[in-house]
Formats: sequence, structure tokens, C-alpha cells
Amino acid sequence: MPLNLPLSALEQHDEFIGRHIGPCSTEMAAMLAAIGAESLEQLIEQTVPAAIRLPADLPLPAPRREHEALADLKAIASKNVVNKSCIGMGYYDTMTPKVIVRNVLENPGWYTAYTPYQAEIAQGRLEALMNFQQMVVDLTGLEIANASLLDEATAAAEAMTMARRVSKSKSNRFLVDANCFPQTIDVVKTRAGYFGFELVIATVNPQNGPKIESEDFFGALLQYPGDNGEVRDLTATIAALKTKGTTVAVASDLMALVLLKSPGAMGADIALGSSQRFGIPMGFGGPHAAFFATREAFVRSMPGRIIGLSKDARGKTAYRMALQTREQHIRREKANSNICTSQVLLANMAGMYAVYHGAEGLRTIAGRIHRLTAILAEGLKRAGVSLLTKQFYDTVHLDLGARAETVYHDALAAGYNLRRVSAGVLGISFDETTTRADVATLFKLITQVTLDMDAIDAQVAAADSALPDALIRSDAVLQHPVFNTHHTEHEMLRYLKSLQNKDLALDHSMISLGSCTMKLNATSEMIPVTWPEFGGLHPFAPRDQAVGYLEMIDGLTEWLKTITGFDAICMQPNSGAQGEYAGMVAIARYHASRGEAHRNVCLIPKSAHGTNPATAQMANMKVVVVDCDDSGNVDVADLKAKAEEHKDDLACLMITYPSTHGVFEEAVRDICAIVHANGGQVYMDGANLNAQVGLTSPGFIGADVSHMNLHKTFAIPHGGGGPGMGPIGLKAHLAPFMADHAVQPTGDANRVNAGQGAVSAAPFGSASILTISWMYLAMLGGEGVKKATQVAILNANYVAQQLKAHYPVLYVGKNGRVAHECIFDIRPLKAATGISETDIAKRLMDYGFHAPTVSFPVAGTIMVEPTESESKAELDRFIAALVSIREEIRQIENGVWSADNNPLKNAPHSQADVIDGDWKHPYSREQAVFPLPWVAANKFWPSVNRIDDVYGDRNLNCACPPMEAYAD
Repeated sequence: MPLNLPLSALEQHDEFIGRHIGPCSTEMAAMLAAIGAESLEQLIEQTVPAAIRLPADLPLPAPRREHEALADLKAIASKNVVNKSCIGMGYYDTMTPKVIVRNVLENPGWYTAYTPYQAEIAQGRLEALMNFQQMVVDLTGLEIANASLLDEATAAAEAMTMARRVSKSKSNRFLVDANCFPQTIDVVKTRAGYFGFELVIATVNPQNGPKIESEDFFGALLQYPGDNGEVRDLTATIAALKTKGTTVAVASDLMALVLLKSPGAMGADIALGSSQRFGIPMGFGGPHAAFFATREAFVRSMPGRIIGLSKDARGKTAYRMALQTREQHIRREKANSNICTSQVLLANMAGMYAVYHGAEGLRTIAGRIHRLTAILAEGLKRAGVSLLTKQFYDTVHLDLGARAETVYHDALAAGYNLRRVSAGVLGISFDETTTRADVATLFKLITQVTLDMDAIDAQVAAADSALPDALIRSDAVLQHPVFNTHHTEHEMLRYLKSLQNKDLALDHSMISLGSCTMKLNATSEMIPVTWPEFGGLHPFAPRDQAVGYLEMIDGLTEWLKTITGFDAICMQPNSGAQGEYAGMVAIARYHASRGEAHRNVCLIPKSAHGTNPATAQMANMKVVVVDCDDSGNVDVADLKAKAEEHKDDLACLMITYPSTHGVFEEAVRDICAIVHANGGQVYMDGANLNAQVGLTSPGFIGADVSHMNLHKTFAIPHGGGGPGMGPIGLKAHLAPFMADHAVQPTGDANRVNAGQGAVSAAPFGSASILTISWMYLAMLGGEGVKKATQVAILNANYVAQQLKAHYPVLYVGKNGRVAHECIFDIRPLKAATGISETDIAKRLMDYGFHAPTVSFPVAGTIMVEPTESESKAELDRFIAALVSIREEIRQIENGVWSADNNPLKNAPHSQADVIDGDWKHPYSREQAVFPLPWVAANKFWPSVNRIDDVYGDRNLNCACPPMEAYAD
């Protein structure tokens, strides 16, 4: 009876543990009995090698109730000061339409979905991404766009490497306009250094002096509008560069491009930038979706994901990720880029911002921003203030001389953050939230007189010298019906709902993807993301305004250090892929500091994630592949031989632990020792950290650096393919070589090796979503995170045990256990029946489930990771679905159904199949769409039938289809 319990039990400080972890104690007991283990502790003893198990529980704080954790974080958030930001530099305050806040950003139907590799059950977000691509194509004036990158600075770095791939120039030099944002230059410097490019930072097209554009470069990066706010026609400059074979990229601003002549119209080959000001909060740096567009001739060299059109089995227009065969999971170290570099949720929001406002609405917003800037500038000129920016969109630099500091501090006192550009020079940038009252206040602060707003407004409206006619775009944009239909909230709400209904996310059923850890993204974890105290801060705001942010980040840092066994954490990488890159860069810097810059050989097991070799080549390392044995483990003898063969040049080993094959390798400490003995460092991929927390740790095992996918292990949602965060943990000897930041240093200015180049645009990456992982750890505490890991391993072993009689489990540990995921071998079934792992994946959609990971890390297999958040009932439904599918395959084996006309080859089945009057299949409609009794109770209908990938690649179309396509 509750009345007999002690108060400590009634207080329920551990209540969230039971809400996050799916199985209750009774269910756990039944599952343990099914797999032949007496307790969770015994299961862990049988699974995790004794040599690497932690000797004691993690010294983390006790768990907190949800409302307690929220109150604690709110108190921390209240220490932030949210001034009106006029800093600019690519980050601007914005107004997210509330219909998008509530129905996309705060909606688990959008934020808990996985990357749309299974296109048939992702048509909603694929359409939303196509809208984003169309918006970018229209505004940049180029022919094709991708579905987002991480941020503007990393997009610029991608443009540089793409320019090298497509340029006909033999030069090794890359030109960067000195008028680019400083954080962009910082990231490009880092990337260029490891590719061996010679970076030339210079003023492009000066009014007086030699024209550097007449020299030889393989590529060039220009900024439009520039860092100083200046807007100039780049047509002649681009033409001059291209006569020498230079591939020209232009970093730009989508809001400015609503009004301005496009980069494409000026001859640019690539346009890039941030879509942040299209309704995405600044969030102290992110997450934000970068945009990237180019000419169609370069599409196969473009980084990132591209959404394209194809046809389904009924000939219906359908969306899919195009050109997938070129991605890094196929091409590995020959990949164009690291594909795990997108911000889908944020791209969807930005695209919907354009859908909601339409061309006219955006022109009004963009026009208002410019008008307010022009009024301030004209007023300041009349008052005798020296303006350094002559032609501008939203930013002006003022030369105030000795008065600059006084004005800066007066503005702070009035609640405004201005930009300190240099001694005596301040920058002011306006945005969507700026009002006439703001303009009047700032004018009064600067001049000490009152602005005659209406008179100057009339003058600027009649003749605006800041934007000459030659710079105003004349072409129509956003003419597609999708941007001209959903302008009332009712229409927008229904459009968003119609897209959500086409997508299978965690709000419907489990997503059992191996190595992707699709666990609960709890509501309490998500709530702080939209608090203005976290969303409203500019990443370069004065640090005394970000006291709460820094306290939250420091607290999370300490918890992660405890969990991982590392001495330092770098929070800058804004994806797992960036974490890999940051870790490899730290290793390269460490070797260089010891006079061993020649160490460039990276050992990578065959079983590794495809991101690993792609990242290694980005760090200018030579990949040497290490074999795996028949049990899926790293072949220690082969590793030892190759480490010794390359000992003079060995930089590192990249290893995933537990292995991508789903087992805890017994020899992992020996593997680390071999690499260290031959002069290398150990990089541990953090993809499978969810199987380590509280039981072992990368630092305890012997790793020197590791990234942590906060969007996997620590509950940040996948968002349909991003956002993510991939901070790295480093041992003490590598800590001095972590990424820093040119604009806002991330550590003590007096530390050794201060000034290491950045890997991402913002000092702390996508800082606003760090609140999610803070809440996750605060509510689970040390007790909860350990139990979560134990149950993740229990759930995986339960699934493996229940299914192994139907599908062979490919790899197990020495005691017959799997880690937190397991691989089922479909190859014997395919040999016997022609049914492939893809057919099983598509058939699972008819049962209401997303497919497991297909053909990775072994072709012809499926990899299942159930996570700790799934209850026994949900696991049993998933198991029942796969058992039923095995019985369907047996019908093919027995000749009841032909190899080419059966429920698997025809899957998924849509509503169109059910009403088809010409049913020509040897199984019933009911068997097609309601294969088990419980499916009908919560039926998810794929909106299209199986999509023809080959047709999509042969008929590449990456723009919004005409309306008649929807009618069809």
C-alpha cells in the first residue's frame, strides 16, 4: 500500500526512469526468462567483457522529477539576458509563425522521424524538403539545390572542396573574399589546411589597386551582402574569375535575395548560406539549416542529400532521396562529402516559412527590414555620422571614433547588442523583429537628437540610393502553387497535417534501426528548446549575457566527462559527422605538435560506419582497411600486422564499440594497446555509446578521443535527418587541440594552443538543443542511465532470441549474447526464394513498422536496435510481424505464391491497392493490408507504392512537380 511506503518513495524522484524505459519490472522478468538470464546483472556479465566493466557506478547526481528538472533549468535559463540583437554576421532574430512552432517544431510527428531512406513512408517530409529545395533554387537563381547542410560556414567549406572536384584549373589556390564572415573564414581555413589547399584571403575587386581576380585559383568564395553590409554587383568579378577556370561560390542571405539580384544571375556556380532567418530561432548558434545550390551540370559533385522525383509501382509521382548510390555508405573514402550533414527539421521549418508567407509576404518582410535600415542610415548621414557602408540591405558600419564605446555601452543599457567591428567602428544589423521604435531609440543613442521618421521614410521610398535599380532582382520567385496556397492559418494547419499523415515516426510505432538509436524523445526534454531565454541569444552575444547558457553547457560537459571517462569535452561539432572530423583534426594537430605531421595512415575495420572513411579523407588521411574475422570481430592479427607495417606513419585507428556487428569485442583493449604501441591514437566512433553508458566508457577502454551522438544516446531527436550534435571527448594530451573559434574563443585565452581553428560556425555548435540532453541526464541520473543501457541490451537480446529460429543471427559474443543491436542474415532466404532484405523492409510497412537498417554493415542483412524505450508489448508486435513475414516467405518456398507476385515483392500496399477493381494477386486484399489482427486497429497507410529508384536517377528532377502531378 502507498500509505505504508516511506516518504522518500512517495516523493518519486526516479519517476522519469520508468517513463523513459519501456518494460516494467514484470515484463523484464519475463524477457530475462525467455533469454535464459536470471537478472539484468547476469545478462550484463554475459555480454560486456569483464576487463572493461566499470568498477563502480557513475558518480552522477540523483534523478529528478520532470517538473523539478524543468524548474532547475528554468532557473539557469533566467540568468541569460535576451537583448535585441543588432550584431548580424549571419544570425538574426526572426518570428517563427506559431502554426509552425506548434505543428512542426513542437510536434513529435515531425521531430521524431528518421532520415527518409524508406521513402514510401516519408512522403510528407520529402515533399517539405522539396519545397525547401525549390525555395532555394528560386532565390539563388541556380538550377538545383540540396536538402540542407549544417551551417553557413561548413557549407562554404563544402563549396571549396566541390570547387576542387569540378574546376578545370590546375591551381591549388582557393580565394576567399576578406569581406566574408569571420567564422566562415575560420572554418574554411581549418578544412583547407587538411586538404593541402593554399588559401588566399584578399579584398576582391577593390575600387583602387590590383585586381586579384585576374590570378589563378581553382575556386573562390565571395560574400553577398558582405560582412560589412556592402551590396555590390559581382557579375564582372565572377566573369573575370571564371575566365581563368575558377569555380565561383557566393555566400548569401535568403532574405536579402528576396529583393536582390541573384547569385545565379551574376554568373555564380554555387550559392550557399543559412536559412536561419526564415523562422528559425538564433539559439546561441543553432541548429540552423544551411542551403546549397549549384548548376545542374555539377549535381553529381554536390555535397549533401538531394530530394528528387520518381514514380511508384502504379506510376504515381513520388519523392525519394536521389543519387543515393554515390553516398559515403557506398563510396566510403571516395565520397563527395560526409552525408550525415543535414538539418532536415530546420530546413522543413524554413521551407514552411516561405510556404506560409509566399512571395508577397516575404517581399513585405524583406522590404520592411531594408526600409528601417535605410531610414536609420539616411538619418545618421544627415546628422553627420560617417557611414562606411554605402550600398546595403540590412547592415551598416558606422565610424564613430572615440564615441564608439560610449554608444556601444549606452545601447547595452537600453537593451540592444551592437557589433564591435574594430576600434571606433560599430555595426548595426536589422531583422524581421526590428520596429520603428527600435530605429528611433538607436538613432537617439547615436546622435542625441530625435529622428524625423516619417519625413525620411518618404524620401527613401521615393529614391533609395542604398539599393540601385541594377541590384534589384527583376525575375519572379516562388511562383509554384505551394507558395501561393497556404497563407491562412487554417490552410497551413491542414497542409502540415496532410504531410505529417504520410510519415511514419516514433509517435506511431518503434523504429528499429541498428546504429541509430531511435529512443524516446521525452516531452519534458523538448520544452526548453523553445524558451526565449535559450532561443533568443545570438552566438556572439556578450558572454555576460549568456551566463545561463554557459552554466548549462558546463554542467552537461561535466556529466559527459563522467560518463565517457574523458578529461575534456568540445561542444562545437554540430553533427556526428562533424564530431568525427573534429576528433580526427585533434589527432592530426597532436601529431604535428610533436613534429610528426607525416603520420597520416588511418586504420579502419571493414565493419565501420561509412562516415568513418569519408571523414578520414577529409582530414587528409590515407585509409587502410583492417579485416574482420568470421565472428564479425576485428581481426587482431591483421590489425597488428598493418599497425606495424605503417608504424612510422600511423596516425590512428577508427573503431566503433560495441562493434557495428552488434557485439562487445573481447580484444578491444588489446586493439587499443597495439595502436598505441605503434605511435597511433584511438578514435572511437560514438554511434553505439548507448550500449556503454554506466557499464563501461571509451576512456576506460583505452580510446583517446570519441564523438558522442547526442541525437542518439542522449535523446536529441533525429528530426527526419537532423538536427544532431556530436561533441567530442578527449584525453588530456589531446585536449589542447580541440576546435576553438576566431570570433568567440571557447576556453581560457591563456591556455596552451589557444586559437585552434573552428570546425563549425558557432562556438558551441547547435547550443539550443543541448538543453535536451541536459534534461535527459538530469531526469535519469546515474541510476537511470545505467538501467537504460542494461535494458537496451536486454531488449536486443530478447528480439534476437525470439527471432533467431526464423532468421539466423549473424554475429554474437562469446557467450552467445548480442550487444544493443543484432544482425539477421537474409542471404539464405534470398538464395532460396529471391526475397531480399529490401522486400522484408517494404513489407514491414504494411504491418505499421519502419524497416530496420538494411544491408549495413553486411550486404543482405537487416540490423535491429530496439532501444530501451520500447515496451515488451511493442517488441512482441514487431517480433510477430517478422515471424508473420517469415511465414509469407515460406509460402513462396512451398510454391503457393510465385517469386514475382507475392505480398513481399508487391509491398508496400497503399489504399489504391485496396480499391483496385483489377486485383491480380494470389493473396487477398485483407492479407495485403491487414496481415495481423492488430494492424487494422492502428493502420498506417503508405501514401505511395514501391518507388522506382532507377527511374528517379535516370530522370533526375529535383524541383517541385506541377500541380497536375498531385492530381495524378
